[in-house]
Amino acid sequence: MAHPLRRFTKGIFIISNIIVALFFLLGCYGYLLNPQQYWFTGFFALGAFYLLLLLIGFLFFWLLVKPRFMLIGLVSIGIAWVPLKQLVQLRRNNEFDFKKNAETLRVMSWNIEHFEILTHKTNPERKQKMLRLINMYQPDIACFQEAVASDSVPGAINYLPDIIKALNMPYYYYSYNPKLDFDIEHRFGIIIFSKYPIIHHKTISHSPHDYNSIFQYVDVQRDKDTFRIFNLHLQSLKFTDQDLKYIDEPTIDEETNFKKPRTILQKFKSGFLKRQTQSLHVREEIDKSPYPVVVCGDFNDVPNSFAYKTIGKGLQNSFAKKGNGIGRTYVHISPTLRIDNIFSDKRFEVKQFIRDKQKLSDHFALITDLENNNP
Repeated sequence: MAHPLRRFTKGIFIISNIIVALFFLLGCYGYLLNPQQYWFTGFFALGAFYLLLLLIGFLFFWLLVKPRFMLIGLVSIGIAWVPLKQLVQLRRNNEFDFKKNAETLRVMSWNIEHFEILTHKTNPERKQKMLRLINMYQPDIACFQEAVASDSVPGAINYLPDIIKALNMPYYYYSYNPKLDFDIEHRFGIIIFSKYPIIHHKTISHSPHDYNSIFQYVDVQRDKDTFRIFNLHLQSLKFTDQDLKYIDEPTIDEETNFKKPRTILQKFKSGFLKRQTQSLHVREEIDKSPYPVVVCGDFNDVPNSFAYKTIGKGLQNSFAKKGNGIGRTYVHISPTLRIDNIFSDKRFEVKQFIRDKQKLSDHFALITDLENNNP
């Protein structure tokens, strides 16, 4: 007969394993729940990869102690297999072919973090490095978020005609709210550059008409083909430098311990709720498109989140098709944050994908080659 303490300990491990498994499944399938009522499931989506690691840890533990209890983890991972494939890609890292195929459309998406305008006086070379990175890939379409530029003031640091000349991309569409200008010379918005003619464009703005409530699309014509390119930047968490420092290095100060976690929790909740609304607006416009669509942007949310699944419904993600590993796109907080994406219509074939790991912004640039299989 098993010792009471041993039975109790085994029971604790079983219950802990079941709880981790349930949280993991919520992280993988929480997008099925309405964020208005179940906003907290967003935390499980953020932590899904770590919960997977805990499940794997339990598998090894039960293998040595009681192999039959491995079923808890194996069944959980089996149930979550489909969304899990969006989270981690286990494939060999193929070399990116910089030489473009004439049949493909090369698309770049990058949160350029203001083109580093704040450090321009002390480090002007940084912007030049960013421009060189873009030119190294020679994208046909480039979608930038957090774009700070001037479309009306010659001599401004980020004067658009200068950027157009540097990138050799003559067509562009810039969306911004002039009430939210970066400074007296520069706008703050999102911008699409194109090497092909833009035959139609539109900015969509919803209440409260702030930066994250605005997104854009352009119709690009290449030979006989027309594509609709979306560019968006969903609600950020608006973490301050102090917030990020606290997350990385929690303090033991009594006042901070009460105030800071509450503030951070509120920012997470606000972000989950706003991204739900914003993603539904984006989805509505995607469904209206008469052309094959490409959707680029900073989603500020992870795979298996409500926003990711809503916008990506019926589309394919370039990372999921050709990427490998976890695919982190944001350089702070956690190595698991893949919050930037390039989605495309299934009429395209994803030929290749790369995440450029140069730390020139607080996000990594994404580049993909798409081939239209239904010309």
